[in-house]
Amino acid sequence: MNAKRPVYVRGRLLGIAVLVATQLFIGIIHLCSGAAMLSGVFPSSSLVYSLYTLAYGFLTLVFTWMLWLGMRVGWIGTVAIAFFIIVADSLAMLGVFNGLDIPWNAGFGEIPYSLLILAYLLQSHVRAKYKV
Repeated sequence: MNAKRPVYVRGRLLGIAVLVATQLFIGIIHLCSGAAMLSGVFPSSSLVYSLYTLAYGFLTLVFTWMLWLGMRVGWIGTVAIAFFIIVADSLAMLGVFNGLDIPWNAGFGEIPYSLLILAYLLQSHVRAKYKV
């Protein structure tokens, strides 16, 4: 039998290590840009979008840390954020609803990335690791 064994990094799946590194980067970028927008560095951004960006960055960092620690709530939160991003960006791109003032073109990068997150986290061996 030639079954593939998952690759581990520091006791975690390689995919989780890559996801955590990427999510940390994205969380920090959104946290910093949300704070910059709130401070008035980008005067054209709305208060709602600034707060949304700041909250997204913060929640991404919190759930990423929990994901790294192997906590089930980290998996649930990361999946929930990915679903939310797909829905919110899709609605913004379609012009249906944009109460968060999300730029219409943000979805071109965020939707495929969120789909990749879901494609990985919803795999059976990852779900088993987080007991979901």
